[in-house]
Amino acid sequence: MRNIKWIICLMLAAGTAQAKLDTALPYATGPCEPNWESLAEQYECPEWFRDAKFGIWASWGPQCVPGTGDWCAKFLYNPEPKNEWWAERGKQCYDYHVEHFGHPSEIGAKDYIPHFTAAEWDPDYLIDLYQKAGARYFFTMANHHENFDNWNSTHHPWNSVNMGPKRDIVGEWEKAVRKRGLKFGVSVHGARQWNWMIPAFGADREGPKKGIPYDGHMTKEDGKGKWWEGYDPKDFYGPVRDESTPPSQAYLDNFYLRTKELIDVYDPDLLYFDDKQSPLEGVGLKIAAHYYNRSIERHGAIDVVLNTKLNDDKTGRALVDDVERGSKNEIDPNPWQIDTCIGYWHYRTDVTYKTPAKVIHMLLDAVSKNGNLLLNIPMKADGTIEPAELDFLEGMADWMQIHGEGIYETRPWEVYGEGVFIDAAGHNLETKMAAYTQADFRFTKKDQTLFAFCLATPTEDLLITSLAKGARNKPHTVESVTLLGSGETLKWQQNEKGLKITKPHSFPTENSICFKITFKDEI
Repeated sequence: MRNIKWIICLMLAAGTAQAKLDTALPYATGPCEPNWESLAEQYECPEWFRDAKFGIWASWGPQCVPGTGDWCAKFLYNPEPKNEWWAERGKQCYDYHVEHFGHPSEIGAKDYIPHFTAAEWDPDYLIDLYQKAGARYFFTMANHHENFDNWNSTHHPWNSVNMGPKRDIVGEWEKAVRKRGLKFGVSVHGARQWNWMIPAFGADREGPKKGIPYDGHMTKEDGKGKWWEGYDPKDFYGPVRDESTPPSQAYLDNFYLRTKELIDVYDPDLLYFDDKQSPLEGVGLKIAAHYYNRSIERHGAIDVVLNTKLNDDKTGRALVDDVERGSKNEIDPNPWQIDTCIGYWHYRTDVTYKTPAKVIHMLLDAVSKNGNLLLNIPMKADGTIEPAELDFLEGMADWMQIHGEGIYETRPWEVYGEGVFIDAAGHNLETKMAAYTQADFRFTKKDQTLFAFCLATPTEDLLITSLAKGARNKPHTVESVTLLGSGETLKWQQNEKGLKITKPHSFPTENSICFKITFKDEI
């Protein structure tokens, strides 16, 4: 079903493929021009990103209010079903919304905002937890498809300073992150709003309120005496339209100006677009040129990271490729990133979170292939996280404290790993990944040291076939083998079959263990 969801996303984005930007809107001057050739010629991923390996993300906004998970601001309108997954989500979100909030002809997505209070939100406390869990960078969601800005946006009145929390969420996260020496990122998802919120202009297709327009048709005058008095719903939902309506010039310009403001005010080290290659075509390219040129102005070099999805050889040289809930099946010469979540992207009550073991496997797979892992920790509308999430973070912290030596500042080895199961490549494949055994390894290297991570707790002696004598074009003679987090002296032997390691008597963690291997020759 998640593959279907991804295809739907691309279909929605495809509707804006010919969008163009007003050429009069300025961008920072410098060597980068708004085209792929210029961006690729100037860009090189900064080493700090390749060293960082692990980031945490807060995909947090008004859609966390009902606790029904992803896309609830769209599906509360029960849009015309396009497939089984679409119909199921529509009915689920619509029924919950009607029962707990009201009918969408009167109360819709905009009315989640006053319940998005952030009343218990403590960014310093959370960033301390995330840093302890091993994160070297942090992302905050700046806006999502429903069109609410989490900062003091001067180009969009429906923002977190004017309403809801009445706090500059991006700004407060940024201060907490900088204080701890982490890198700061913002994720921008607003480029899909034009098509994504079209269901708000529909009506029930059956039942007692059949044909009564949803609240996307409301006007500023309808707000008299309501919490949103003085604000125009058209600024939130946009003009009445259908899927055949192309994006207006005002929409394109507004998206550019809002994103440019994020860059100029908060100086993010990372910028993530939830889009294929470039949002809104020329709009995204102009933002990229501005972002890179501003980095040169401020830092003397392009010292920032721009993430988008589904990049090819041309576009992938101009930014850092992102793979959603999936992986790659080989070492990519260009740095890249997995983004995933321990549950749903937006808070949902009926969810079983991923275990630290599952996330550690994803992290190791990414790092062994020259990638990073960005992990979303869902948050409630009041700004807190659940006890199960706290337990998860504690488990990550315990593992990272022992094994971080084999993660941070490492690079891929000659092969990324070995075993009977090789991960598939692509988006939304994480549910198809089979269980690992002690025959599955992932490798990283640092200077003259190889780190061999065993992805399952061994029940018998181990064999690393990639280290067999004569197995590689440049054979490596092992000099020492130790187990990270253990003082036990290991027994091992290297021969024509591989490096055989006698099963240790005990293990420092329940999750993936790491053998630190040094060589007599260079690696």
